[in-house]
Amino acid sequence: MGLRLVPQDRTASEACSRTHPGCLASDRDAREEPDQDRLPRDGARPDRVDPRGREAPHLTTRRIDSRLAQRGGAVEFLRVPGWIFGVAARLRGVAYDRGLLPSARLDGAVVSIGNLTAGGTGKTPLVVLIARELQRRGRRPAIASRGYGASKQDPQHRNDEAQLLSLALPGVPTRQNADRLRAGQELIELGADCVLLDDGFQHRRLARDLDLVLIDATRPWGLPAPVGGGAPVRALLPRGLLREPLGALARADALVLSRVDQVSREERFGLLAELQRRVPGTALLEGTHRPSHLWAGGDSGEKGDMPPRLPLAELSGRSVELVSAIGNPEAFERTVEALGARVESHRVFPDHHRYRPADLEGLGRAGRALVTTEKDAVKLPPALEFFALAVEFRLESGEAVLEALLDALPRSSGESRRANLHAGLAG
Repeated sequence: MGLRLVPQDRTASEACSRTHPGCLASDRDAREEPDQDRLPRDGARPDRVDPRGREAPHLTTRRIDSRLAQRGGAVEFLRVPGWIFGVAARLRGVAYDRGLLPSARLDGAVVSIGNLTAGGTGKTPLVVLIARELQRRGRRPAIASRGYGASKQDPQHRNDEAQLLSLALPGVPTRQNADRLRAGQELIELGADCVLLDDGFQHRRLARDLDLVLIDATRPWGLPAPVGGGAPVRALLPRGLLREPLGALARADALVLSRVDQVSREERFGLLAELQRRVPGTALLEGTHRPSHLWAGGDSGEKGDMPPRLPLAELSGRSVELVSAIGNPEAFERTVEALGARVESHRVFPDHHRYRPADLEGLGRAGRALVTTEKDAVKLPPALEFFALAVEFRLESGEAVLEALLDALPRSSGESRRANLHAGLAG
């Protein structure tokens, strides 16, 4: 069922209870106390050496959450730099809002898919979904991104996300450039009529017709709650992970709450109520990152082609090792565990990390399957055997809202998206 737009005169609690019955849940729906941190099995030694050369312990979901939470509480000395960062972000926002800093427009529609925090909210699967929806409407989408961690080994110098997008969306051109305006112009010249900005919410130099902002329900403002209790850290960089103040959400045309299946009912509806209170009238959608299939890495298959699909049941009951360099590694680990696998170890690297031989030493030991993400799989050497877990973004609510927003996108620079949207909703 799609979420309705919330009128300005409706309170957050009323809106949440009407669009999501049970939002005002009772205490009996409260989440159970989490288990204690798991320790390495059989007294195993620390499993890997991190990029700084220090040994890191077995990184399970709760241990990663604990480390991030400790980071949030241990960097109080960064409060002043965070305040300065916030002032600069607000001044920049005001300059764009008042036209003091110009935003250029392309001769085609622009859809930004971004977030408010540094780190992984799962944008890439949503980019794939929207690109396919645009193709279904007869549009010619293309994708522009900044290109963090671009590979010198790749002939086109693409990063892991761009390589994955090329596999998932054959025929959809991509461009990586810190100057998204130039990248967009190149894509329009190639024949695209709609440019998707991957991670484009803060790149306001390029005007957009639709602003979608992802919010990860498992850590909406970047960092989990501190160890020992308390509220999650809601701080700007560098003390926290917020790129902009929360008020920037008012720029969004729609907020997409992701990974809603990985939080309790109480957390989910509490976050929905807060968002409707902060940005009343903004469309709210909910989605999940669902594993769809596996594919086997190694020497099999032609380079550049997606290997054959394997069933998810391949992982059920198996002891596995994980390796990942993504923004939210704990969500990946939870997903693998939900498939029935026993996670024995997890080597965690910074987002977009380029693997070196030493990083992968000892992986793929007898009796343990190596599992990684699709984004990481494109960076692993062909000689290493592994399973790559493919995920899809699935909307759990708000399908009709997203369809209306995409249908309203202009097909020429003279069209108005808002006029198209109002006409579509009236019809």
